[in-house]
Amino acid sequence: MTPRKIIIDTAPGQDDAIGLLTALASPAELDILGITLVASRVPMDAVVHNTQRICDISGRPDVPVYRGCDRPLRRPVAGLQRPEVDVGLDGFDASAPLTNLRDEHAVDFLLRTLREAPERSITLCCFAPLTNIATLLERAPDLGPRIQEIVMMGGSHYELGDITPMAEANVWLDPDAARIVLQAGIACTVVPLDVAHKVIAGPERLAELREIGTEPARAAAAWADVLVRLYAETFGAPGMPLHAPCVIAFLLRPFLFTGRHVNIEVETESDLTRGASVVDWWGMTMRPPNALFLSDVDPNGVFAVLSERIARL
Repeated sequence: MTPRKIIIDTAPGQDDAIGLLTALASPAELDILGITLVASRVPMDAVVHNTQRICDISGRPDVPVYRGCDRPLRRPVAGLQRPEVDVGLDGFDASAPLTNLRDEHAVDFLLRTLREAPERSITLCCFAPLTNIATLLERAPDLGPRIQEIVMMGGSHYELGDITPMAEANVWLDPDAARIVLQAGIACTVVPLDVAHKVIAGPERLAELREIGTEPARAAAAWADVLVRLYAETFGAPGMPLHAPCVIAFLLRPFLFTGRHVNIEVETESDLTRGASVVDWWGMTMRPPNALFLSDVDPNGVFAVLSERIARL
């Protein structure tokens, strides 16, 4: 089987790190053309450092990394970041040789790569705010039809918000970017909180990872363990939801997920509901569907994939 060509857009933190480990461990299915970085609640310098650590611990210095947008499209950075929480991958130390960081800006890399590749041959896998992708589409709207698919972690429906009462963090951090991407007419799959909150890395799951015994597996367990208490205290969750890893699991095992093609709009004006994903589940607005919105998942199947892949590293 020819591996699917992908570009991963990310801002690692803990769960993004586990998603990257899983993708980097799957070269037979996923040909990673590059990793593009975007600032979120993790500042850009920490994003670069974290990505280097993940590539190093995975033994994948061959994957090029590109620094991208360091602020939202139309909003100030102030108030978006929590440096006391989000600067690193606490819990497991690893070196970070700066060997695969390229000088080219992430948006320039995306533009060049999509222009040079056959049409609809590259999938964009987005773990973070969609600033890089929206910037690309604003600069070169003709490239939208050349993208095979965008698979993005973001948004919510029944699960409401994880950064405000109504908004999921990636969409809230840059709602203008999310709106541009969803309205671009590109095939899009949305992996929302409704799915991620069913894939919980609790103590038993983390123990299973540690039992693998390899450095990447121990790192993944340690990184996730740092946030277990935070999710327990804030959301009453029995562990850390694995948001970004679900994006890679969907590419590897789509049959583990179910969803519906719906219309999704993003609120950008209201201070109260900024970043809310308005999911027209019942087709009440008569707007045409613009995304496959995933709503259910087999969590045991997802954990089986994650564990099996990370054990390969």
